[in-house]
Amino acid sequence: MKHSVARRRLLSGAGALLCVSTLPRCAGNPVKTAPTRLQLAPLDASTSRISAITVCTRPFRAEGPRLDVEQIAGKTVVHNYGHGGSGWSLSWGSAEIGSQKALATGERDIAVIGCGALGMTTALTLQRAGARATIYAKDLPPNVRSSFATGLFTPDSRICTEDGATPEFKQNWERMCRTSWRTYGTLLGLPGNPVEFIDNYEVAGGPALASAVVEPIASRPDFADLQGELTPDLLPRGTSYAPGEHPFGRRYVRKTASLMFNIAEYAQYLLAQFRMHGGSIVVREFHSPGEFAALPQKTLVNCTGYGARALLGDNSVIPVRGQLARMTPQPGVHYGIDYRSTLFLARRDSFVFQHFTGEGQGFNDESTEPDRAEAELAVSTIGQLFAAA
Repeated sequence: MKHSVARRRLLSGAGALLCVSTLPRCAGNPVKTAPTRLQLAPLDASTSRISAITVCTRPFRAEGPRLDVEQIAGKTVVHNYGHGGSGWSLSWGSAEIGSQKALATGERDIAVIGCGALGMTTALTLQRAGARATIYAKDLPPNVRSSFATGLFTPDSRICTEDGATPEFKQNWERMCRTSWRTYGTLLGLPGNPVEFIDNYEVAGGPALASAVVEPIASRPDFADLQGELTPDLLPRGTSYAPGEHPFGRRYVRKTASLMFNIAEYAQYLLAQFRMHGGSIVVREFHSPGEFAALPQKTLVNCTGYGARALLGDNSVIPVRGQLARMTPQPGVHYGIDYRSTLFLARRDSFVFQHFTGEGQGFNDESTEPDRAEAELAVSTIGQLFAAA
């Protein structure tokens, strides 16, 4: 695989995988040598503390998100779905594109289908442009797929294939990425911290756990790698720590700042903003696009995510399974760790652990049954760091 697992997985905007032998120069951004020993509140990463295991299916499309317009059942339908692992990250920029296309019809009473990351931000974007928006959705947060996301700013995570990254798509992607990044900057410091920066530590080296068996990965495409190419100015500088300068033994560590979403709080913030601006939500399930004809609005924005595969018969939407082991937050622990194909993220709403067997893990896998062994491996791998400290 051309791109490293960590490059796809760290997703902190930090750049490439930790370069052990040339650490101060990796990722293209200069890093500062740590002046003092790193101190971190210890994490109690015990498998007995796993409180839940959640699974989502990311809606991947080889050509990237669908953002075109078509006529269905006498309605103008603007599509806004298929963002892979980048739904939250690109939501505001994609909502801007979808909203502009909807408003170009001349309508100011617009329906939004779906109440995930794209549906909520699209509805708010329409309101901010002076339109009236009504959300129609089968499920609301926290019972939507977006609620099961990891919670990091990951604008090019399984967003398209290398072949799908055409010049036109790259232009659209950069616009979505930069618009979303700017918007998230306006949400920092809000009560409840729906969006915030968190220190993330890449830890290199160390023995693998005996149970860490890597299963063969099914056929999958080469995913496009866009952030380093198109938005390098958004990648944060980092700080390097040599052995003895941190609590993780004779390993090398690199610290970077990652933009993080506390998804439970963030989703409630979006819903509250939508309702405060007069928005209404109608709980309704659509079984076929022909049912759009019954809606009073003439223009619709379709933000159904993975649900578009069944609703529209769109087999270009490929599921990419992702699982999180969850744990109750611990006082004083507020950082992320990337170690031996495992990510730990101390979100305020729930600590999450995710183990990876490779870049193509979960590709074309629509199963949502929790895997306890995978969850325990994720927690144990991070726990190994602190057990040896």
